[in-house]
Amino acid sequence: MRLLLGFIMVFALPAQVFAADWTPLRGAEIAVALDGRGLDYDGANQRFFASGRTLYNAGEDSWGYWRVNGDKYCSQWPPGQVWDCYRLERSLDGLSLRFLDPEGRPFVGKYVE
Repeated sequence: MRLLLGFIMVFALPAQVFAADWTPLRGAEIAVALDGRGLDYDGANQRFFASGRTLYNAGEDSWGYWRVNGDKYCSQWPPGQVWDCYRLERSLDGLSLRFLDPEGRPFVGKYVE
């Protein structure tokens, strides 16, 4: 009975659990993944410019800065002086990026052109 219950629980999991494979991006891969690209975050969007500027819009424009620091994506939003850094992963299909904050919370954006 216990085996049957375990079997049912595994197959009852949503397909999204199995499709959640991500590839970590490192250094220059992060710049290539973001430079000149745009992402949609379900109600907000962001563009990353080669100049190091980034434009985030969730109803109104907010300009900030972005850079790669080691193997992390970092951003700064004036008037703040602090750079917040995230690990970055790409979905296996190459259509989405996942930002992981220092606590490991994910923020997913889909590429838009």
